[in-house]
Amino acid sequence: MTNRLTAAARKYMSTTKIRNNVLLGVGAAVLAGGIATPAVASAASTSPAPTPAAATATTTVAPKHAATVKVTKPAAKPAAKPAAKKPAAPSMKQLSPRKITAHQSGFKPTKTQMANARAIIKAGQAKHLKPRAWVIALATASQESKLKNLGNLGANNDHDSLGLFQQRPSSGWGSPKQVTNPAYAASKFYGALTHVHNWDKMPVTRAAQSVQVSAFGDRYAQWEKQATNLILATYGAGPFAHVPGAQG
Repeated sequence: MTNRLTAAARKYMSTTKIRNNVLLGVGAAVLAGGIATPAVASAASTSPAPTPAAATATTTVAPKHAATVKVTKPAAKPAAKPAAKKPAAPSMKQLSPRKITAHQSGFKPTKTQMANARAIIKAGQAKHLKPRAWVIALATASQESKLKNLGNLGANNDHDSLGLFQQRPSSGWGSPKQVTNPAYAASKFYGALTHVHNWDKMPVTRAAQSVQVSAFGDRYAQWEKQATNLILATYGAGPFAHVPGAQG
């Protein structure tokens, strides 16, 4: 019996040793990466290899309630308005429809005189009068005051005559303050001129004298050319175009 047990024990030990050696060898192979374990091998054999497209493709899922981003574009700049065209200067036919025959006088206006000339022209424009009326008014003021807004000159004053047109308050032209206001004085002159029948067809001297009733009524004619040049200057033309204040 002892011999029999010893043989059985010997056989068991031998089988155990072989099994241990096999397990050790398998473990070593797994660690070395040479042999796949049954589980790994099974998984490798049953899982299909991914295709290149499946390996690289990505899918973007839009959120159910995506936020709306409002993009505000800058407001377009309004188109630049074209520059307003300057009105054309009156023609010589409008300014002096009659041939100038009288001897002409003149002077280069200062900035102040030019400003007074512009005030006379503007007053005529405000009344929608023809350029011929402006010529008559400027020729009159050039004779009466050389376009200087004269106050009381004391002993040298002609009665109570004042301002650009030497209008007399005592004759109903207005108060001293009014007749020394260029716009007012010019407006009063135009008002009287337009009451003269056919004033726009008369020579300058007759039209002016009909308003002024001067002792030297023939002297207004000499300033007609001066008057036309003052008007042209306000349009950037003529010999006085570069006088300071000619165009405002």
